[in-house]
Amino acid sequence: MNTIAIVDYGMGNFHSVARALQAAAPAADIKICNTPQGIDQASRVVFPGQGAMPDCMRTLDASGLRDAVLRAARSKPLLGVCVGEQMLFSESEEGHVPCLDIFPGKVRRFAGPQYAGAQGQPQGPELLKVPHMGWNPVQQVKSHALWNGIPDLTHFYFVHSYYAVPDDPALTVGVSHYGTSFTCAIAAANIFAVQFHPEKSASHGLRLYRNFVDWNP
Repeated sequence: MNTIAIVDYGMGNFHSVARALQAAAPAADIKICNTPQGIDQASRVVFPGQGAMPDCMRTLDASGLRDAVLRAARSKPLLGVCVGEQMLFSESEEGHVPCLDIFPGKVRRFAGPQYAGAQGQPQGPELLKVPHMGWNPVQQVKSHALWNGIPDLTHFYFVHSYYAVPDDPALTVGVSHYGTSFTCAIAAANIFAVQFHPEKSASHGLRLYRNFVDWNP
């Protein structure tokens, strides 16, 4: 049976992800896992995350699941979601903390005169709010099995103040725009990860989860 472990280290919307996966793939065996053994025994892994990066990294380490996530990233299909995508990179500006360093790159905050709250910038209704919250189109800059059945420029739901900037542009398979163009989906070998929330993105989000369940990298 296709067993999917959702990594539960205390900082993610695990139950929402589980419900979405159950709707997308009712035949799959979906488990919310807070032990290394549960992650190691699964055939594929979903790595969600939400909240501040320093808290996420501290909680991941305290949970004892860091090494299990790293093993999964080396050996089986892994889907990162939101902060779970950001944690795959080297470091984050949020708290200036080191991350898992699976991919070289940095997680940066939306910054510039186009955003409300920028230093020295007067407030105004024309400025973009941070965090970025809402539906945004995603441009598929590379084909991938997880895009199957999802039209280019489909809108997905975002909630974030930070975004990953890979050192290697070849990692990027999806981009979006919020004051600036930013990477919102990456892929390499057995890993696919997104900044947006498929579980909050209606039928196309469910299709992405279904594609992940069927994916054989």
